[in-house]
Amino acid sequence: MGSELLTGGCFCGEVRYAVDAAMAAEACVCHCENCRRTTGAPMVAWFSVKPEAFRFTAGAPVRFASSETGERQFCGRCGAQLTFQDSQLNEIDVTTASLDDPTAVPPRDQIWVDRRLDWMDGLHALPELPRGHSAAPTPL
Repeated sequence: MGSELLTGGCFCGEVRYAVDAAMAAEACVCHCENCRRTTGAPMVAWFSVKPEAFRFTAGAPVRFASSETGERQFCGRCGAQLTFQDSQLNEIDVTTASLDDPTAVPPRDQIWVDRRLDWMDGLHALPELPRGHSAAPTPL
């Protein structure tokens, strides 16, 4: 690996990884259904690296075949998804938010926008709270 590393890991800290920062590419936000359903999130931020630029430094992730050619790796203890790899491509997609500094690799585009949830378009107009709700939940 090169001299500058991006590091990250799962929520509980059991699984850790390092990425050669110079090899980070294709940073995006994905709206596909597989990403949504495997994370429980409306979209997932990813960046891609060549396999030789990525290594796990602690712990061993669990592997899950999420499609005919796709495999996802996540922490078996806390469930945080860390990578996606398509066997037909020579790259590993890393979840950007699992980086210790997610601001280091901002998304450059959005993919699978034809699958984007309709309510995502209006998020910018919703009230913004600096932290979580402080009162009882508002009924829907």
